[in-house]
This record gives sequence, C-alpha cells and structure tokens, in this order.
Amino acid sequence: MIKLFSLKQQKKEGEACPKQGTQKKATAAQLRITKDLNELNLPKTCDTEFPDANDLLNFKLIISPDEGFYKGGRFVFSFKVGPNYPHEPPKVKCETSIYHPNIDLEGNVCLNILREDWKPVLTVNSIIYGLQYLFLEPNPEDPLNKEAADVLQNNRRMFEQNVMKAMRGGYVGTQYFERCLK
Repeated sequence: MIKLFSLKQQKKEGEACPKQGTQKKATAAQLRITKDLNELNLPKTCDTEFPDANDLLNFKLIISPDEGFYKGGRFVFSFKVGPNYPHEPPKVKCETSIYHPNIDLEGNVCLNILREDWKPVLTVNSIIYGLQYLFLEPNPEDPLNKEAADVLQNNRRMFEQNVMKAMRGGYVGTQYFERCLK
C-alpha cells in the first residue's frame, strides 16, 4: 500500500520520488486480509490486538469464554497470514498454555478448517468461530493432547477439575500451567 506520509518525507529529505509503476503494490494476501478484517464480526468474548499497526498479516486474537469448562479464562492466539492466503490457511498457535484435548502443550491447534477442510472462501471470522467452538465443545475424538481427551471421555468431572487447576495456575500431572483466569 502507498504510504503518503513516507512519500512526503522522502521529498522533504531530497530523495528522488519513486517513478510511477515502481511503487510496491499490496499482495493478494494483504488485500484479502484487509477485507477479512474490515468485515470481522467479533463476538463479545473475543478481541484482536495488532502488535504492529502496519502489519495486518500478524496479529493476536484473545478469547475469553463466558460459558463452559473454560469460563473466566483468557486465551491468546497468534495468527500468521502467509503469502498464499487465502489459498492456504493462516498459521494459528495458542500462546496460552492450556489443558485442552484439541490444543497441545506447544500451542498447536487441531481445527479441521486450519488443515484439510480449508477453502479460500473461508475467512478469519470462520476461524475465530471455530476456535470459540473448541472452548464450548472440546472434541476428544480428534485430539492433539491425548491425555486430556482420555480424561474428558472417561471422567468428565476430573476433566473439569483439571481445567480449573490449569487455569488457576498449577500442575496437572507433571505439566505446569500459567494462570490464565481474568
């Protein structure tokens, strides 16, 4: 995108003005992510942060569930949109350590639309709703954290206790979790 301020600054400093046609054009990924973000319809439990206001391809999503096992938690996800977006999904990682069957301890997220079911018609909004659904309905059938999935399937009460232990900050088995309650 053309940055008028920087062009004016270049003129002031006596630098040659770029010739027409040599200005850097926005990539297809930048154009599409701009469109997706402009059309974003965030639920009240979600918020976005842009560490660099000039870089729309890297941002954070904060999900604060108001119901379910994870009610009261604050979970941060990083989004990295690659140059092949929307033909490839963004890379999404959970930065908050979490006891969840579909999110492993490295922050990898098991969500079908981030993998095999991605289609270019899907948007950032689709991903946000998918992530939010993982907090409402964790899926033990397709786990990244097999131990959490087994506990959810076999002892729902213990799973709920483990989630609360993890969100308060503490150990679940040998794994330590940072506090993430609001």
